[in-house]
Amino acid sequence: MLRIDSGEIWFDGKRVDQLHEGALESLRQRVGMCSSRRPCFDSMTLAENVALPLRKHHGMRQSAALDEAKKRLAQVYMAEYADRYPAELSDGMRKRAAIAGPWPVPRSPQRVRRARDLAEVVLFDEPTTGLDPVSARRVDRLIRELAKSLGVTAVVVSHDPPSIFGIADRVAFIYQGIVHVVATPAELKASSDEVVQQFINGRSSGPMETPGF
Repeated sequence: MLRIDSGEIWFDGKRVDQLHEGALESLRQRVGMCSSRRPCFDSMTLAENVALPLRKHHGMRQSAALDEAKKRLAQVYMAEYADRYPAELSDGMRKRAAIAGPWPVPRSPQRVRRARDLAEVVLFDEPTTGLDPVSARRVDRLIRELAKSLGVTAVVVSHDPPSIFGIADRVAFIYQGIVHVVATPAELKASSDEVVQQFINGRSSGPMETPGF
């Protein structure tokens, strides 16, 4: 969404930072986003929230979009709440409903003819923020289950070690604005890097520099 200051960004064999707006719009339709802030519109039911991007970006009719939205809500164990409004539900339930939304639209076998047609990504921004531990782990499980069953890449930004280790196949640990370590969860846990160990164990003392402290 933002122009980069330096470096390069590549997606599916194309250099994103050099694409014109029309090509960017086409690419954005293949990338879903689940925000940590106000993930649902208060004036719409859960089904209407999930159906909105299907209508706006994929041209689905209202009835078809709502049918698909209800299927997606069923995948996150929210089918019985499809006609409820966000204000009627807990934070965890709203997060689960939000997770139902950004996945790619099902395609017929005739449309999936090339490998690049399957390159779909969903971005999650702190999906467990504000949730109790039990709800957070359920959200972690949902993200991993859906990504695996749909063959989609989930990119999750998180500062919650249990969430990171519950979801990730690979972790990019960012410290002071740069990628400090890229590793599997097992490699990260076994790392001798003191910064990494301080973070994953939540220790207040150590080499990590924290602004304001």
